[in-house]
Amino acid sequence: MTDEAIMEAVKNGKLEQAAVLFERYHVRLYNFLARLAMDKEVGEDLTQNVFLRMLKYKHTYKEGARFQSWIYQLARNVFSDHYQSMKRSMNSKLDVEFLADKVADVESGVEEEREARLHQCLHLLSEEQRELLVLTRFQHMKYEEVADILDTTVANIKVKVHRAILKLREHYFQLEAYD
Repeated sequence: MTDEAIMEAVKNGKLEQAAVLFERYHVRLYNFLARLAMDKEVGEDLTQNVFLRMLKYKHTYKEGARFQSWIYQLARNVFSDHYQSMKRSMNSKLDVEFLADKVADVESGVEEEREARLHQCLHLLSEEQRELLVLTRFQHMKYEEVADILDTTVANIKVKVHRAILKLREHYFQLEAYD
């Protein structure tokens, strides 16, 4: 069965079908959210919240819509809510060195210096730029899929990804110059 057909079944009251969608999407959503949050445990919590929202807001799923786009939009909203609540609770600036330590957890113990620097630079990007790079480079989504999730054009996504990569490269070489 397609994801869309399964979600229609969930929407129509067959909640046990949600387990199939969980199995298909929980790892991808976890990777997406953990990279955005730069924290493994937060990624786990947010992933659970996505599936709770899926059940809570199942009535908002539109027949014929791509499930992947819908679930990633839910994930973006969950992350945004988390980010806003964290922003309100934290008055001090984030410590980049602390974030570099967290990257090792997200990357399952890989502690290569270049990768840690790359993730430090990824965090220095705007939330929008970081999200675009995570979706296109880490989640390996096609520009068409990202455009669908973000409700924009493919051309717009291409331009924004290009700019994000340039900014990431700029941050990377600045940090490398300090070492």
